[in-house]
Amino acid sequence: QVQLVESGGGLVQAGGSLRLSCAASERPFSSYAMGWFRQAPGKEREFVAAIRWSSGRTYYGDFAKGRFTISRDYAKNTVYLQVNSLKPEDTAVYYCAAGAYYTITTLADYWGQGTQVTVSS
Repeated sequence: QVQLVESGGGLVQAGGSLRLSCAASERPFSSYAMGWFRQAPGKEREFVAAIRWSSGRTYYGDFAKGRFTISRDYAKNTVYLQVNSLKPEDTAVYYCAAGAYYTITTLADYWGQGTQVTVSS
């Protein structure tokens, strides 16, 4: 059972930046990707970005291309999400996820507890 622990959320002004971290309790399988989803109030959860653990290949949701960057620290079993030029509409709970890389944009086997990101205008 892989446990995912997120950190780095908080209150940020529009235009600012933040970096979310997600530490896995053990090294993900080579066929896994780790990624991020988000859910804003009253909206469905949506895919943000993912990174294939073995190769480092990245995947992004359409809205996330440009301002969001996902990366990983292989030695620390940790994935990061850097978000720049934050907008109020980025306000959401951000969830870390891990699952097979070929379905990670829609499915995950493991989820973190979520971290709140609030962007003030």
